[in-house]
Amino acid sequence: MPLERPALGHGVGLRTQHFPSYLSDPPPVDWVEVISENFMSSGGRPRAVLEKVRGEVPVVLHGVSLSIGSVEPLSERYLADLARLVRWVEPALVSDHLCWGTHRGQYVHDLLPLPLTEESLDHLVARVGQVQDRLGRRLLLENPSSYLRYRDSTMSEWEFLAELCRRADCGLLLDVNNVFVSGKNLGFDPDEYLAGIPADRVGYLHLAGHTDRGRFLLDSHAAPVPEAVWALYRQVLGRLGPVPTLVEWDDHVPPLEAVVAESRRAADIEAEELDRARRLAS
Repeated sequence: MPLERPALGHGVGLRTQHFPSYLSDPPPVDWVEVISENFMSSGGRPRAVLEKVRGEVPVVLHGVSLSIGSVEPLSERYLADLARLVRWVEPALVSDHLCWGTHRGQYVHDLLPLPLTEESLDHLVARVGQVQDRLGRRLLLENPSSYLRYRDSTMSEWEFLAELCRRADCGLLLDVNNVFVSGKNLGFDPDEYLAGIPADRVGYLHLAGHTDRGRFLLDSHAAPVPEAVWALYRQVLGRLGPVPTLVEWDDHVPPLEAVVAESRRAADIEAEELDRARRLAS
């Protein structure tokens, strides 16, 4: 069934460098996204900051360590900690990455890609179901930034995501920058990707900057959103209409005002595109 998309508006990630600003002068944002693993402990300054923030604006939990695509069993401790955090925060949405990052009990601190095959789909559907049953809510999975494709893959990433959402009854966190980065790195057309994504499964969007390394683009989150990604964002809005949108900035993090300015630009672009759609329809 279609995902119920909350009308969150435009937000930014809650990062450690900006804790003082949130405590003293909360920024003009509609919502925040937090990295789940940073707040799983029961106390400390991060939890105190989140306690304040969640009383002011909606919060979305975004994980990096679920390792949904690994062949190893899902971590019982991780699921218990995540379920406890979900109960406390009562987030608007919960998301993680379509990837794997564990091997023989070790976490490799990277978001590694999956072969896009029927076998992978069957494996993921069962694991997503396990997570959703544990959390009592739908999980949203983010499309990864890709730097290689598996020789054994039998479908495109957008076909894989659409089928996963259908079979597992989960949602999609559509990272617009990752679509652009992967398209350049692997040589596919972002328009074809967007056309293949199930619009009724997209819960929210990510925007971010990337770094041109010459032979490939790196999803670095270390710079403002590039103009080419803004252009692709306009296309997404044209296909999906208004979607909650978050700006990520995780390296060379600037003052909070700069990140908020990027979020406000996203809000302005959305308003422009919705107005243009209304004028064309009238």
